[in-house]
Amino acid sequence: MAAFWQQRGRRQENGGLGSVIDGLGSVFDVLLANARLVLGVSGAAVLAIATLAVKRLIDRATSPRDESDPKAEQKSLEESWQDLALIKTTPKPLKKQRREDLSEPLLSPARPVVPGEAPDPRGCSVPLEAPQVESSPVRCLTLQEKLFSHSRRVAVPEIQASLVLQLARSICTQLQNFLRSKCPELPFGRFFLSGALLDGLEVLAAEHIHLMLPVVLDPGLWSLISGEDTVVRNPQYWMIRRIDLGYFPRGRSPWDRFIVGRYLSSSVLNETLHKLLVASINWPAIGGLLGCAIYPVVASRELKLEVKHDQVELSITLFPVVEMEDKVLLAVPPEGLVENLWLESFYRAEVSRVKELDASDSGARQLCLRVLNGVCRSQPSLHKLGGSPVTNVILHLSDTASDWAEESLADRFQQVLEELVASLEKGVLLSYFNPKINLFSGLLEEEIDEMGFVLYRAISEPELLLK
Repeated sequence: MAAFWQQRGRRQENGGLGSVIDGLGSVFDVLLANARLVLGVSGAAVLAIATLAVKRLIDRATSPRDESDPKAEQKSLEESWQDLALIKTTPKPLKKQRREDLSEPLLSPARPVVPGEAPDPRGCSVPLEAPQVESSPVRCLTLQEKLFSHSRRVAVPEIQASLVLQLARSICTQLQNFLRSKCPELPFGRFFLSGALLDGLEVLAAEHIHLMLPVVLDPGLWSLISGEDTVVRNPQYWMIRRIDLGYFPRGRSPWDRFIVGRYLSSSVLNETLHKLLVASINWPAIGGLLGCAIYPVVASRELKLEVKHDQVELSITLFPVVEMEDKVLLAVPPEGLVENLWLESFYRAEVSRVKELDASDSGARQLCLRVLNGVCRSQPSLHKLGGSPVTNVILHLSDTASDWAEESLADRFQQVLEELVASLEKGVLLSYFNPKINLFSGLLEEEIDEMGFVLYRAISEPELLLK
């Protein structure tokens, strides 16, 4: 059988393929003989080099291979690539000169050399070789490096943050002055700003900020009742009850006008402030004074102001807040018939705890939180995970994972994703400061499924969240 294939190969070499090669050789000779007349000197050089490379390829393909040399095949491949490179690097023919180019000098006039000065290489008539630039290989970033890069990319510019805070503080001052003059009988405390921007945790853009309106209550006339002890059975809410009406009748407290069924109504207070914001305050005049346009949002259940400046656009949400018995309660009633509920806020305690832990071990919890907030802001399906849920997961992990140094940021980031997926699978994420509160209780089943699917994919490929 081997002899059969050897004889067949010889017949092909001596017969069909040999005649074809001879024919091609004669064609190449004719082309080369007439190339100078047809193509010119440079074209003939190009054709000659290309023809030589093709001949080498054909000769190497038809010549018998030395079976005893194990590197023969590798050598032939290398020589073939060299020949192909020879074809690619052949000089291109000079472009035909235009009529107007003939009047230009071929070389710039030489500048006389000053004694003691190095000669200018541009005046040399010898052509300089172009420097060969070596292409550096593409460097693959680690997850750690990608997280640091993402944190810098989502950071709010300092100029923008400074302008937003300046505008918000000015609006805060104007609003406080108006309420003191319009409603002097209501003992509001000193208004202050709150939110992620003031705590260095805001990402992407400084677009939101909270304006807190402290409601000062006499502790001898008011007491707190947990939402667990009411018909709502929700530990996240509280009710503020008016007490001792027999000894201190209605009217003793300036906030008695907002009582509904012996409870301070968050809904009635919000409605009253909403009317003042929309109908009583001259926002065009205040906006003109501050160099911006201010619009109260009429259709919102919340107390909102939209601020438009030449450089930024800002949304300010106003929250009447009661601080009593170590609780921070916001006038944010749930949707429904119950209008006397106040939402307990743990934002201040959560952020303070994260900063305290970072200060004790030089940790990267705030950096991890900024990265995760940026991820949740940029992914529409993860919007409801940003802020408090992510902060609580980091606080829970801080009780078990002690290494929060910057060098461990990638490991902690991966661990936070795993904890979020596990919590979404159960539909339960307990509040760090009140384990009776499930932070996922307000989510729909479809929202939980969508968020869980996105984060489950990101566990194996965290880079998907950083694009």
